[in-house]
Amino acid sequence: MTPAIDLANKAKISFSVHEYHHDKNAASYGEEAASALGLNPQQVFKTLLVSSDEKGAPLAVALVPVNHHLSLKAAAKALKQKKLVMADPQLAQKSSGYLVGGISPLAQKKQLPTLIDSSAKDFAEIYVSAGRRGLEICLAPEALAALCRGSFAEIKSE
Repeated sequence: MTPAIDLANKAKISFSVHEYHHDKNAASYGEEAASALGLNPQQVFKTLLVSSDEKGAPLAVALVPVNHHLSLKAAAKALKQKKLVMADPQLAQKSSGYLVGGISPLAQKKQLPTLIDSSAKDFAEIYVSAGRRGLEICLAPEALAALCRGSFAEIKSE
């Protein structure tokens, strides 16, 4: 069990957990998950942490399909920020309580503003990290948004 799975259980939402063997040499954790589980990459979302480029600025979470990149410009606009940068991986780990490649948007140590790419609403269920490399949780996009107090916005780039 992970804090993400514990949170989903406690909320009594419908979800499923999917485990696969994580290859430590995989170039992309998210694409590895989609491939290993035989899933549509559009339905598997990676969890990215961002911050404004000001020193000591608070972090935010952005979720986009694993086969897309995050538009920092679109995310900044959605968060009403001037500019965003990718968070330092060590800071992301410290803030979330999870290791890079296994950062879940659920049950992070600190509740952060969370954006979910609006393409998630095209699916009845999406997959996000369950809090460990090689472990995904499948749930409705609306349930994810409710659990992490997230909002939907067009934040992916092609």
